[in-house]
Amino acid sequence: MSGRVHIIGAGLAGLSTAARLVAAGHQVTIYEAMRHAGGRCRTFRDPRLERDVDNGNHLVLSGNRSTLDYLALTGANAHVRRLEPAFPFIDLGSDERWQVRLGQGAIPWWIFSQRTRVPGTTLLEYFRSIGLARAGADQTVADVIPGRGPLWTRFWLPLTLAALNTTPDRAAAPLLWAVIAETFGKGASACRPILAPRGLGTALVDPAVAHLERQGAEIAFEHALKEVTSEGAHLAKLHFANGRTVDLGPDDRAVLALPPTRLKSVLPWIEVPRDDASILNAHFLVDDPALAEAPPITGMVNSTTHWLFVRGDVVSLTVSAADRLGLMSRAPDELIPMLWQEVVQTLGLTRPYLAARINKERRATFDQSPEGVKKRPDARTPLANLILAGDATTTGLPATIEGAIRSGETAARLAA
Repeated sequence: MSGRVHIIGAGLAGLSTAARLVAAGHQVTIYEAMRHAGGRCRTFRDPRLERDVDNGNHLVLSGNRSTLDYLALTGANAHVRRLEPAFPFIDLGSDERWQVRLGQGAIPWWIFSQRTRVPGTTLLEYFRSIGLARAGADQTVADVIPGRGPLWTRFWLPLTLAALNTTPDRAAAPLLWAVIAETFGKGASACRPILAPRGLGTALVDPAVAHLERQGAEIAFEHALKEVTSEGAHLAKLHFANGRTVDLGPDDRAVLALPPTRLKSVLPWIEVPRDDASILNAHFLVDDPALAEAPPITGMVNSTTHWLFVRGDVVSLTVSAADRLGLMSRAPDELIPMLWQEVVQTLGLTRPYLAARINKERRATFDQSPEGVKKRPDARTPLANLILAGDATTTGLPATIEGAIRSGETAARLAA
């Protein structure tokens, strides 16, 4: 393909698109509204903690093939750590602890043994969950998984909150099944957690930017797209808030890798889902000997916190669906002591934290209810040279790192 591909948005979807295109020899220019790349996946220096922290915690699994390909393509494999396929959990109501260890292969032999399945669960509970695989587009997770026993509380509820960032009564069941099919449904080999010890920006963003620059891609920061001009069935001009206008040649393409609200402001005629589903994160600086024995990730049930991450001397907590759970309006002075008590119980700490920070991502993901999913735009648009990317497009996956990166693969294929 001759011409240039203009990519608007340097989040993971935009970076993924660009990486695929430059690998195929295409000319690429990326425009980013901020002074840095990464979008909603970024690492920043927190002045309270005096440490680098991520704006949100994300869990990547070895079954996320698009993310693994992206890491390899951008030369970032050295920046991630692959863990054993074991997930430690704690029930803060009973203080019971266990690990979910999957067997090898697609047949879930582990559910047939009380020793390996989730404590308190019965084999019948697992078989009753098979309805998730046959879920219709209008069904939620709560619609297709019967019963509210231990398997619901200790597996389906935390998995739904983590993967779809909403409660099971609203979460689109086919999206959760897509996660199961690519990870847990394939056994332990697809379920190794992949973490970034030095931060998501160091693993997923910085190497990609450096790789693109080495390959000759142009990156223009502080370029917020304001509007576009079309002529007939083609996109003709990109108008940026800083006053710059870019004319598209006859062989040029444009990829808009923008979140729904920003996309709607540029293309008023397009239908998009709401993107106001929030996530709350807390970060604690800790000096306690017990931290040395802590696992890097712990799932938590019967608690406000859903997942706990340990990176060096920083303990980070994630509360998904924070808007649905009524936490976004609560002040940090109220949240910090409540969440810290859960850290103490989970990790057995005896010393007070040194510093703390609450981070609220108010537009973390799009609405992943059946109604929201129906509004996801396709990567193709009525304009022949305009393509969309982003985790809110029709990837078939939830709003995850994997979904964003895979949308870039699709956009690159269409642009090329």
